Amino acid sequence: MAQEMNRFLGKEPVGKLMRKYAVPCIISLLVGALYNIVDQIFIANAAYLGSYGNAANTVVFPLTVIALAIAVMIGDGCCAFVSISLGQNRPQDAKKSVGNAIVMTIAGSLVLTAVYLVFSEAILTMFGGTVNAETFRHSKEYFFWISIGIPFYMFGQALNPIIRADGDPKFAMVSTLAGALVNIVLDPIFIFTFKWGMMGAAAATITGQIITAVLAVWYILHMKLIKPGSGDFTPDRVIIRKSLMLGMTSFLSQISLVAAMAAINNMIRKYSALDPVFGQEQYAQIPMAVVGIVMKFFQIVISIVVGMAAGCIPIVGFNMGAGLRPRVEELFTKLLAAEAAVGFTALIIIEFLPNQLIGIFGAANESVYYTDFAIKAFRIYLCMIVFACINKACFIFLQAMGKAAASTFLSLIREVIFGVGFALLLPVWFGLDGVLYSMPVSDFLTFLVSAVMIRQTYKELRIM
Repeated sequence: MAQEMNRFLGKEPVGKLMRKYAVPCIISLLVGALYNIVDQIFIANAAYLGSYGNAANTVVFPLTVIALAIAVMIGDGCCAFVSISLGQNRPQDAKKSVGNAIVMTIAGSLVLTAVYLVFSEAILTMFGGTVNAETFRHSKEYFFWISIGIPFYMFGQALNPIIRADGDPKFAMVSTLAGALVNIVLDPIFIFTFKWGMMGAAAATITGQIITAVLAVWYILHMKLIKPGSGDFTPDRVIIRKSLMLGMTSFLSQISLVAAMAAINNMIRKYSALDPVFGQEQYAQIPMAVVGIVMKFFQIVISIVVGMAAGCIPIVGFNMGAGLRPRVEELFTKLLAAEAAVGFTALIIIEFLPNQLIGIFGAANESVYYTDFAIKAFRIYLCMIVFACINKACFIFLQAMGKAAASTFLSLIREVIFGVGFALLLPVWFGLDGVLYSMPVSDFLTFLVSAVMIRQTYKELRIM
């Protein structure tokens, strides 16, 4: 029955399906990204927080990504497993995967929250929070409250791709959008009216995350294709292993970003102290704040890129399971072209509108050193963003095809070997600028590897 209801994935035009599934997914991810970005915009424009608050937000950001990494590993893995199972007419396996995913998300989120609350100071130090005393104070305040909301955040993020796999990408979009809108409304009230500072930014975020989580619970009780029964929540080691392997690329792409950001933040802290300008106490937080802003813009672009690719997971999974390889090849071509177009658009904005970008994040309240370093950071750090977009598409598409090993290999190459490696090595020779060079060098070298994998994928699809 479930396979019959999902049969349109193997019949409707590929371009139409791509728009139907990718657009809501893009919006969902963009809205999800807005939680941290909106916090940073309002924090940056609050005179009593400024670049200190900005730097604190940058320190805490990778710690929220750890929660996201676990959530998307569970959610994306379940989404891919469900889609392949439905394509192979195995609906019961799909239902078990959903039940197990819910249990894993709840358990994982509670454990992570406990770790964050118990070891908060050590964790913040590890991620560069000690750049100066004021930044560390803001970081501790923001991190405590963000940690409280981790279970709601992870539940909403993990269920989002599962809802898409159930055939309702619009509801997945709306549930995330509702939470983000609440955050946007409450941020200025808590930060500017109530003067709650970093706690206010976090409280607005948590409230929005609760809204998204509640809507996800409602959907679970009203699922159309893969509503799990009571027995489906019992852990099944085989299904858990297969689902997590399919979601491993999503996990690695996020968690390795955390490793790279930890390396980058610590290199910034180390080499800022050696810089004649940023070695001064009153300017020490500027490089940390600026790189955080650059990463926020990159996050917006990557949300679009990942949204297009992740939105295609149910389509790819069903058509692979049903043996419709030419449709998979057509979708791959359209996806790569679209991702490259997004990258070129972002590159034009970066090169020609850097002042406008940093203006959004409170540049008017900062020194000329802030503005100059921000413009340089945008233009160097993201100059290879086209290749970054294509790389991400390749990772996720291979994951959707069930090629977990190849996808995981590419992700490890980019984020761990290149991302962390160059972030640690290049500053040794180029100082603070070496941190900025690490991103484009990593993206270009990864693209060389991705190009080989892309060619091999086309070859395999045509042979099959």
